[in-house]
Amino acid sequence: MNMKKYFLPILILALTVTSCDFLDKTPQSKLAPENYFRNENDMKLFSNSFYASLFANTPYDDVSDLVFTKGALADELMGYTRTVPTGEGTGGWSWKVLRKINTMLGNMDKCDDEAVVRQYTALAKFFRAKFYFEKVKTFGDVPWYDKELGSTDEDLYKPRDTRELVMSHMIEDIDEAIENLPSAVSTYRVNKWAAYMLKAQFCLFEGTYRKYHNISYSDGRSADDYLKLAYEAAEKVMNCGVYKLAPDYGTLFREENADVNEFILAVKFDQSIGRYHNGTQYAIERGAGFSKKFVDSFLMKDGSRFSEKDGWETMTFVDEMKDRDPRLGKIVRLPSYVRTTTNGGISYGPNLKEGTATGFQIDKYVMDESIPTAQRADMSYNDLPVYRLAEAYLIFAEAKAELNILSQDDVDRSVNLLRDRAGMPHLKLDGLTVDPFLVSDDYGYLNLKQVNPANMAQILEVRRERTIELCIEFSSRWDDIRRWKEGQCYTQPLRGIYFPAPGAYDLTGDGKPDVYLYKTSNVDPEAEKKYGTSVSYFQIQEIMIDDNYVSYSNGVVLSDQDHGFMEYHRKYNRVFDEARDYLYPIPVGDRQLNMNLTQNPGWNDGLTSGGSTGEDTDNGNN
Repeated sequence: MNMKKYFLPILILALTVTSCDFLDKTPQSKLAPENYFRNENDMKLFSNSFYASLFANTPYDDVSDLVFTKGALADELMGYTRTVPTGEGTGGWSWKVLRKINTMLGNMDKCDDEAVVRQYTALAKFFRAKFYFEKVKTFGDVPWYDKELGSTDEDLYKPRDTRELVMSHMIEDIDEAIENLPSAVSTYRVNKWAAYMLKAQFCLFEGTYRKYHNISYSDGRSADDYLKLAYEAAEKVMNCGVYKLAPDYGTLFREENADVNEFILAVKFDQSIGRYHNGTQYAIERGAGFSKKFVDSFLMKDGSRFSEKDGWETMTFVDEMKDRDPRLGKIVRLPSYVRTTTNGGISYGPNLKEGTATGFQIDKYVMDESIPTAQRADMSYNDLPVYRLAEAYLIFAEAKAELNILSQDDVDRSVNLLRDRAGMPHLKLDGLTVDPFLVSDDYGYLNLKQVNPANMAQILEVRRERTIELCIEFSSRWDDIRRWKEGQCYTQPLRGIYFPAPGAYDLTGDGKPDVYLYKTSNVDPEAEKKYGTSVSYFQIQEIMIDDNYVSYSNGVVLSDQDHGFMEYHRKYNRVFDEARDYLYPIPVGDRQLNMNLTQNPGWNDGLTSGGSTGEDTDNGNN
């Protein structure tokens, strides 16, 4: 990431230093806190650095079974390619942000303004809870630190604390943040409602993680306890009277400025100061695309299931996209899509050459064509959501469904408000049945099918709604896969649109061919004579080029060689290790510095700790 493009105006004086070990400790002689943290301006300037953790070069979620590129797959999708990192502070095991947070908390007594101290203590504890949320998701048990450590502090070498202890401290932190943060709308600064959203998020994660991974502590909260905390926090946001849904789903993500009605917290991007992200260019030119699994989960616009239509699985692109949930056309390029390109040309429908690995080209976050500079690399400046009201509705509904207490009234004031905006029929619980598509081997949630809860149909429909409404947002699909214990989703086929045979195909719905697929080494001269330059020609490839991916201009890979689904990554034998891959490994360098740190199950780094090997360590995370 080019941080010149992502900076916040930060002045941290001599307090920002470079650290070099596993907890980023700073020699105390380098700090001069007696001359800082005296007033609100000091607090604000120092805490600005915390917001950097909200930044992302692209909003898109590459660690997903729902969207991927023509290039190399994420390690999480490949499974067997994952290794234990060696460098200190790598692989997510960095503590720099926490050190800054604890530095500020440890120097609050320098300020005489009690109101300022309360507010910025609350802000720091919000970010500490958020920091530890990421750590617990990634590693499970982690050491809890609530003070800045000096270079001789024995706690530098402490073992991991249980996730129960860490989660309990997170709840203490976030409850204090909720109590003391301002309640006024503040789209780019953390307020009380953003704190409620963070609490709802991490309690939903923990509740479902403990439920589906069968984790319990005799002296701690149960999965149900966390789910109750999740829906209660979400309900506070729903009932606060401060936020409301924006009228149009698609516009919500394209506009330059965040929607103050729906966005509770957003990341500000600004062309005038050179702060950009890569959303538009990624969608248009980087070869990304949604999977067929994602697209086929959208209902028909009358509320019926697409997967129950005759011939649904092998429909061609134009037919597949007809009469669907209107949100589909605001997330994926429809056949009717038209856009002026940066060189003045016209782009119609999906772009198989540079634009998409699957044919289902991304359109969410793409800025308006009247802003052509946004198509350039790292030149988009539409604001990105961190928390929005729609997610509160979905957390509320999911937590209640997981507790089997979801009522029709609950659905009407959550999921059905989102369906109203989309122009979709309401979800009715009475008579609801399990959608076979959502539990099928190639497309479904196989762990949920095995657990087989009595209200599985309700849980599946809430998951469908969440997957569609929050797709490729900061509430990532990978987080959902982890907490639901649905790693098998990462071994399912990564399919795109269907081509029944070589030949000419209409992808724009105007009845005229747009692409021509050929199996031979050269295009059929008769086809070239017939179609000329009015179509794009693609050779059907049997294997990957360079053992990796098909280049943008050379062709396409189909699942059955001369026909089938676009399937760029079918050569890879993707695996997911259920006993290992839900947690990440601690880097070798950090365990060498602190041999009290046990390794996560299944990650053999060649080290021992306390007489145990990494494989023998349970840590209460499985």
